[in-house]
Amino acid sequence: MQALIPPASFFFVRDFREGNPRNPFEMCTSRRKRALIALLVGYLWSASITLGQQPKAASAPQSALSPEKALTLAEQGRCRESISALKRAMASQVPSATKKEIGVVGVRCSLELDDRDSTLDFVRFLHKQFPLDPDVLFVVVHAYSDLSTRTAQDLGRTAPQSFAAHKLNAEALEMQGKWEPAQFEYEWMIQKEPNTPGIHFLLGRLLLSRPDAGPDATERAKQEFLKEIQIDPNNAGAIYILGELDRRDQKWDEAISRYTQAVRLDPNLGEAYLGWGYCLVSLKKYEDALPPLRTAERLIPANPEVHHSLGTALERSGHKDEAQKEFAIHETLRSGAGTEKPE
Repeated sequence: MQALIPPASFFFVRDFREGNPRNPFEMCTSRRKRALIALLVGYLWSASITLGQQPKAASAPQSALSPEKALTLAEQGRCRESISALKRAMASQVPSATKKEIGVVGVRCSLELDDRDSTLDFVRFLHKQFPLDPDVLFVVVHAYSDLSTRTAQDLGRTAPQSFAAHKLNAEALEMQGKWEPAQFEYEWMIQKEPNTPGIHFLLGRLLLSRPDAGPDATERAKQEFLKEIQIDPNNAGAIYILGELDRRDQKWDEAISRYTQAVRLDPNLGEAYLGWGYCLVSLKKYEDALPPLRTAERLIPANPEVHHSLGTALERSGHKDEAQKEFAIHETLRSGAGTEKPE
């Protein structure tokens, strides 16, 4: 606040120029008196600066807190006093165990203060220093969950009737298995703004996931995906699912066309490479199936069906030894995850 207040000389000079009869300068006729007053004004201005700096000086001991002292204060619940020192302590030379404690306590304190930027700083610090520590991962999971919840609350509080709020609510309902209200939300959004990208895709996905969607659910979902790519031709997810629906109907060529289009849009969509290779194996084009299946293996190595399809393509194209390795990986993954071939 002190920086926003003009110096005392500003008021004196302005009053003098405006001819204010109470201006002290009008009573000073000699050069010496004016000089003395100027010195007095300068002294008062300097004093005001010094006084304005006093709170900073008083807070200096807090800013000089050691990492250990900051941790002690934080553990006592005095987060506001210790948070700055905890942030500085991330760059200090302290034992690994202390660094871990700094990060964990820092996450807790920053969340308590609702200082979300600081929370992310502490989370990044923990990720970098202890990327595979189970205790750290536990803290990070809860931190992200807490930040997500708070942000959702912000959206609901500030714009409860917005399109974004309805979309978030629909996705939450879908995750909870509340299919009917979730579908109602998606259909309401489509009715309001039918050309909004992404909504037809979400409704189509729900119709395929909903266990009680009815016998025409697949066809209804397909129509939603087709509408989606009319609105957004670059939606690789919608195109991929259309390929999956064609594959289920054994429309191999149509499915391959969808899969290849999807991977052109998203080269990291491993499931589309798998579907592409699966169709080629079904058409007995085993050599042609190897490149997309090898790409799928690189992108989604934990999917058992990748190794089964690749093993089949290798075996039928004469690569017996490689095929046996792939089948062995498939069996290991399938028995461990209980995963069968995609439907």
